[in-house]
Amino acid sequence: MTDTSDQSAAPSFRGDMTVELVKHSAADTDVLWAARVSTGGEKSLEELHKDPARSKGLINYLMRDRHGSPFEHNSMTFFISAPLFVFREFHRHRVGWSYNEESGRYRRLEPVFYTPEATRKLVQQGRPGKYEFVEGTPEQHELTVSAMEDSYRQAYETYRRMLDAGVAREVARAVLPVGLYSSMYATCNARSLMHFLGLRTQHEDAKVPSFPQREIEMVGELMEEQWAKLMPLTYEAFNANGRVAP
Repeated sequence: MTDTSDQSAAPSFRGDMTVELVKHSAADTDVLWAARVSTGGEKSLEELHKDPARSKGLINYLMRDRHGSPFEHNSMTFFISAPLFVFREFHRHRVGWSYNEESGRYRRLEPVFYTPEATRKLVQQGRPGKYEFVEGTPEQHELTVSAMEDSYRQAYETYRRMLDAGVAREVARAVLPVGLYSSMYATCNARSLMHFLGLRTQHEDAKVPSFPQREIEMVGELMEEQWAKLMPLTYEAFNANGRVAP
């Protein structure tokens, strides 16, 4: 059966990431009532109506001494658009996460592909475990973008021809590269997000160094920005205690 969707779309290229907070139930008070039930029982419900800033010290204590479960009683759902290679790293985070991604089995995939922006460091130097990335030359960036775009165009044209010939979407998608943009919903709690940020972002307050790929770090930075607004006291304690998930 031939795919009948738009066959005229030309490949487009981008270097940014999309992160939208689409739904949440997350506040600093969630940490407090969850923690205080251990000593106060039903009286912990009173925390729902109190200013969480009164208990800033408790949140910091829980973070510092790594009492992690009170940070799990909340939820955030993000819509994320990023290249496939980002999602393949992202899906390694399994505890406290739920995912639903668009499927190349069920829909014709749109020709949107990743090319690095001019600020993306292109050159790797050093040995594994101790390497760093440095700025590339304008010529290297031009070569990279040109080569990627040529490859993407050829791959998508092959994909389109296979679909037009009646080849199943789940078979034809095999020719598409990992630079193709996909989209997904990702749901997590604050504890699982902190673990993600500790591994996938670099930060001056981090106690443990991390060396993430820049593209997944871009996603992490956008998620962090949204979470910081929802749970400012928890976020402050996370940074103050070395950005290590409790």
